[in-house]
Order: sequence, then C-alpha cells, then structure tokens
Amino acid sequence: MVNKASRPTDSMIGRDNWNIQLDCNGKLKHFLTIEGLSTELLISILDTAESFANINAKSVKKVPLLRGKTIANLFFEASTRTRNTFELAAKRLSADVLNVNISASATSKGETLMDTLHNLQAMQCDMFVVRHNASGATHYIANRVAPGISVINAGDGSHAHPTQAMLDMFTIRRNKGDNFGQLRVAIVGDVLHSRVARSQIHALNILNTGNIRVIAPRTLTPIGIEDMGVEVFHDFDEGIRDADVIIMLRLQKERMQGALLPSEQEYYQMYGLSRERLRLAKPDAIVMHPGPINRGVEIESSVADGPQSVILDQVTNGISVRMAVMSMVLGREPETDKGEKS
Repeated sequence: MVNKASRPTDSMIGRDNWNIQLDCNGKLKHFLTIEGLSTELLISILDTAESFANINAKSVKKVPLLRGKTIANLFFEASTRTRNTFELAAKRLSADVLNVNISASATSKGETLMDTLHNLQAMQCDMFVVRHNASGATHYIANRVAPGISVINAGDGSHAHPTQAMLDMFTIRRNKGDNFGQLRVAIVGDVLHSRVARSQIHALNILNTGNIRVIAPRTLTPIGIEDMGVEVFHDFDEGIRDADVIIMLRLQKERMQGALLPSEQEYYQMYGLSRERLRLAKPDAIVMHPGPINRGVEIESSVADGPQSVILDQVTNGISVRMAVMSMVLGREPETDKGEKS
C-alpha cells in the first residue's frame, strides 16, 4: 500500500510483531494497526463506541472510567481533528491529559525520542498517543516502553491510522447498519500515500465488506494493492457507480516525491467528487472524508456540505471511538497466564 521508501522496516515493526498490541488474555494492550485483529474485536470496539455515543449526547459528558490515569499526547506531525478528539475523549473518561508541545520540547534541542519517552515514563504516564511522520514509529515505541504503559497510534507515516479507520467503520455502521456484506465501498484519491486508506481496507476486509473499490490515478495506486482484496478502478465514474459509501482522500502533496500529478485542476476534473458525479452512486450513498478537505480539488463544496455528507459526523464519532479504544486498553483486567488455574 505504501511506496518502498515509506514502508515500515523490520527493525521498526518486526516480522512477528503484529500481535504486540494484544496481551496474553487477547485484550488490547496497544492499538497500533488494524491488521491482524479479529472481527470480534473490531465489533467490540464499535459496540463500546456506541455506548459512549449515548453519553456524548447528554448534557454531562463525563464518566469516571479512567480517573487517576494519565495520557500523554505526542504529536510529531500537525493535527487538528485527531489531536483534539483524543484530548476530548480522554477528558470525558476523566483521565488527566498531558499535551506535549514537540516544537517547544527538549527534542528541538537534540533530545532523542527514547529520552523524551523515558522522561514521560518517569512522570508516571499510563498511555502515549503518538503521531509520527515515520512509518513504524509507534511499533518501535511500543516495543520499548516500560511494562504497563500503552501506546495508541494516531498515524505513523504512510503506514496506519487505526482509530481513523474505526471511526469510519462506526460512521458507516450508524448510517448503513451492521451488515457490511451488502455494501459497496469506494475509496478515492491518493491511496499510495494514505495511511487512512490502508487501515480502512484492513477494517473493511475484517468486517467482511461485500465489495471494496479503490479509485485512483495510476501514479497514486500502490503496486499489488489487488492482493488486499480490493477492486481497482482508474475511471472515477465507473468506480463509484452504484456505490453505497464513497470515501474521498486528501492529496498528500507533502509525501509525494516527483511529479505524480499534472495539476490540481486536472486532478479535480478526473477524480473530484461533484454533485453530477455523485448521482452515479446509490441515491442514499453517504460521502466521507478524513480531513482536512481540499475543496475544489478532491470534492465540491456543495457535496462536502450537502445532505449526503457525513464528514462532520465522522469528527463527532471520533470522540466515541477514541473513548472506546482508550477505555478498552487502560481498563482491561491485569494480565494472567492462560494456563494458570484459578
């Protein structure tokens, strides 16, 4: 899904390390990637998020589940929606939140990442929420933190963004019901550089989605993506025909090397979602976008703000899903040996 230069390395992730995020009881210890998780676990996250959605609709939006826990947000990349919804989610769970200003921290003076983490560990933090521009960075951190500290991946390079994928699944389920097997889901745009698309495809496959489509220019289509169980289209109109869900992706120009696109105007003409093109999808199709939106490049404003758009719902749902993940990780029972007799 990602180009070779940005692919996570074995030294960061490790060939047999995908299950590092599960403890010996099969519960979430870290949340680093959708890959390798079970259908039952994803459904459990969605069901837990649903219970928090009801709380978030009340006038008093706090529960005491993580009272006494400390969560540190470490964002080495800029973020608005992800960082703020993680902070809101933690506070609504009654956790203490430490937002580390990376640009003003000791890392700007040359302190290494691990020294920064060791100092935060010494402050008795229970969880690190990490966004980093290097693919595999969160696996690297999770392998090296002290026992009892959990790591949540808030986006690492072009590799994964698991909570975004889960809030997207939650949004789809709330609008289309539990049966993903009946859905045609189209993911459109810069798939090559998108950690969101990678995580979405894993989640959609695990939830047994009927038809997953990837629509992108050839230059932004990862080699071998068909092996992930998706149908590839380079013609936008053909790809979104009769789709139930359309997920538009941001053009990630900061990750592009070389001239992968002739111009933004030509990209919009070929792959931008307009009201006219939206008519090719199902009449009740929903339109999604992880943000930030480049209006007039990826999507027409009348569509982004229109009746079929659930883009702002995604933001709201991000709070519930992140509450679910944090509560499941930090609220789990202490690890026990499965072979131990009670």
